[in-house]
This record gives sequence, structure tokens and C-alpha cells, in this order.
Amino acid sequence: MTDFLIRNATAILTGLAGAAARAPGPDVRVRAGRIAAIGALTPEPGERQLDATGCVIYPAWVNTHHHLFQSLLKGDPVGLNATLTPWLTATPMRLRPLMNENDFRLAARIGLLELALSGCGTVADHNYHYYPHMPYDTSAILFDEAEKLGLRFVLCRGGGTLSRVADTSNLPPASRPETLDGFMTDIERLAQLYHDPAPDAMRKLVSAPTTPPHSMRPQELRDCAAQARRLGLRLHSHLSETVHYQDTVDSQHQMKPVQFCETIDWLGPDVWFAHLVKLDDDEIALLGKTRTGIAHCPQSNGRLGSGIAPVRQLDAAGAQISIGVDGAASNEAADMISETHAAWLMQRARAGYEAVPYFRGGQGEAEAASTTVEDVVRWGTAGGARLMGLDAVGTVEVGQAADLSIYGIDRDPRYFGLHDLAIGPVASGGTADLRWMFVGGKEVVRDGRLPDLDVIELGRQSRDAVRALLARL
Repeated sequence: MTDFLIRNATAILTGLAGAAARAPGPDVRVRAGRIAAIGALTPEPGERQLDATGCVIYPAWVNTHHHLFQSLLKGDPVGLNATLTPWLTATPMRLRPLMNENDFRLAARIGLLELALSGCGTVADHNYHYYPHMPYDTSAILFDEAEKLGLRFVLCRGGGTLSRVADTSNLPPASRPETLDGFMTDIERLAQLYHDPAPDAMRKLVSAPTTPPHSMRPQELRDCAAQARRLGLRLHSHLSETVHYQDTVDSQHQMKPVQFCETIDWLGPDVWFAHLVKLDDDEIALLGKTRTGIAHCPQSNGRLGSGIAPVRQLDAAGAQISIGVDGAASNEAADMISETHAAWLMQRARAGYEAVPYFRGGQGEAEAASTTVEDVVRWGTAGGARLMGLDAVGTVEVGQAADLSIYGIDRDPRYFGLHDLAIGPVASGGTADLRWMFVGGKEVVRDGRLPDLDVIELGRQSRDAVRALLARL
């Protein structure tokens, strides 16, 4: 089914900016998987109709940063109350090497399902579960699981040639770093197998060494950037998540992290970084000038005590803004409704925290009112799609791919009493009442369920997998 008419929507948010952020509707016509018309539409003879009375329509969310393998590492008590650096040792570095092929596939399925049920149609996964002579192909598993669920998938192929452990001779095989040749050869392989440059592609590849100062040497990072641009791929990594990150780059290179990225050819409109929590004003200006992007991950940044990224300032400077849920091991609610709800609140909270009273020359809390639900929807849809080269995705406009999430706001008391029903999914948070989600006009979710997927059985498998994983310790 890629031809149908959605009728009687209460509101439509488009993912666009300004006055175009809302479409009057109340109807949306889909033809051959694309949006053919928006407005007060008359049904055509024999046309399939979906009744969206009591519903609001959003573009399907675009998640620009995840670590799907971590879906089996949620709430690990060893790392639960740690900040980033000790958490890395306590949870992913301790448990990831123990995962087998079945664990990895199961984790990917759980994470993709969690996202789909929040109305997310496009997922970018920063997968760094690679090591020399691996007995299975994690990249193939990720593309396969996303295809089974009907989701667009962007593989950010992570990994690196360096380890955070000084002596690598005694590391287990699954913790050992790759060679540069091994990494780049696999990028070539994956680009040939999976990468589609189309603006509505179902599959894309991104070159994504895991963390610049920790994962590769400067010249290796330059080589990766050159290879990616030769192949028409984009670049992604982590950057400036904590003050420890700033200290590391200063001690290694005597400069700021964003300046370091400039020296290795890692800035530009084809680059985006997760986090960017700790930035100076000159770094914000440089990211904006070069149109470099951010995957804003507010829940993980809060969970790990890292801080709140200066997203409003980056947006104003000209940087590209998107939203990512980050890995479930540092975000036990790795879905886009929880993430966008947090993004809305945290940006307003940061602005309020930075407010200066008038008698000291400030503007009071004026800036705290500057982040709107419409801004967050734009960041979480169109922002992510443009950043990853999916220009035909992410907005509710005529001619765009019909990636649509339709939320009910008439059955859950969390929405009762709302004066502006359009903002309900983001402003009220919680578990969304997702009536339908379409990707390219194809139905992925109906009434909060995916066809042929037994969630109860998946939950049983996850509990068994966690018990077996811990037994290997």
C-alpha cells in the first residue's frame, strides 16, 4: 500500500521552519509512496482512506546517533552512576567483548523496534563492534534487521586503530583495534554493497572512526576523510562530550577539539558529531561557519553528567542540528519521543540557567522562551535528514517521501486539556499512541504494533540473553 488518503487530522507539523512549521490540512494524499497533496481533499473513487480524527501528523523521526548493540546493556549497575570515562570502562568496554552474533542481532532488533514504536522511520547507527578476524558481519546484520522492519538505515561504520588501553597485547580478540588498511578496505566493501546516494535511499554508509583523539592518529583521520569524500560518503564521530575530552585534546595537540578537527579535514557540511556539549564561543562560530552538524543527545548527556549542549547557539551560528538517542546503555529510554521531549525541556532549562538579570545588563529569562516544540520537531526530522543527504525525507511537503507518523491524542489522559493538540507528542512525552507509521508510503506500524513481531517473545529472549551475557563474566 503506497496510495491512500489520510483524512481529518487534528493538526499537521511539517518539520519546516517559521510559518511553514504547520500545514492547515486536514488531509494528506499519498501516491506511489510520496506526498501528492495536502489540504481539504475530496476522496477519489476507490481511494483507500485512513481516518485520522483525533490524531496529529508529524514527519517520521530521524535518529542521527545510536549504538544499537547496547540495547542489551541497559541499566548496568556497575556503570549506572558513573560519568562518561569510567562508564566506558565499566559497561561497554567490559561487556561488549562478551557479546556473540545472536546477542548482537537481538540487540539490534530491540533497539530498532523501540525506535519504530516512537515513530522513528530513519535510524543512523554508530556501530563500533568490529575487530580483526571477526567471525560474523555486524554491518550485514544491521542492514538486514532494519530492512525486515521497513526502516531507512544509515550505517556509521565505527572502529579504529588505537585502543584506550595502553598495553593491547593481553586484550581479548574482541577488544583489539583494527589496522587502518582493514578499516578502509571494509569501508570500500560496504560502500559497494550498501551505499545508495539517492535523497530517499533506504540504505546509506558513513565513515565514522569512533572518537578522533582516541581511535585514530591524525594522519589516519585525514586519510579516512579523503577516502570518504572520494566515495561520496559523509563523516561522523563523537566530539567534545565532556571536559575530559577537552583536557585530552589539549594535552595531545595543544588546541581545542574543534580546532583539531579543522586540522584533520573533519569539518564541513558533510560532517556531523554526536554531543558537542563542551564548546567555546569560537568553536561554535567555526562549526557554524563550516555548516558542520550535531547529533544532540540530551538524555545520554544528562544520564552521564556531561551537561547540556549549546544547541540554540549552534543553530543561530549556522550549524546543522539533529537529534540522536545515543546508546541504550547510557539512555534507558532510547526512543525519539523521550529524546525530543528532553531536548525541548533541556534547551529551555539551559537558557534559563544562563539568564542574567536586567540590573546586571542581561535580558532576564527571555532566551529561555526561544526553543519551541516546532524547533525540536525540525531538528528531529528535517535537520537529521538534510544532515545525512536524505533531502527527500523529513518534511511533510508535496513531493517528499511519505515518511509519516500519526499519533493519537484523544485516548490518553496525558493529552486531555491541551489547548494546542499539535504539540502533544513532544510536550507531553511518555509513551506515544502511535496509530500508524509509514516509510516511503509503506505501513510499518499500526496501532502501536509491527506485524509478525512477537514483542512478548522478544522480551523473553532479551532476558535470557542478559543472563547468559553476565554468566560469561
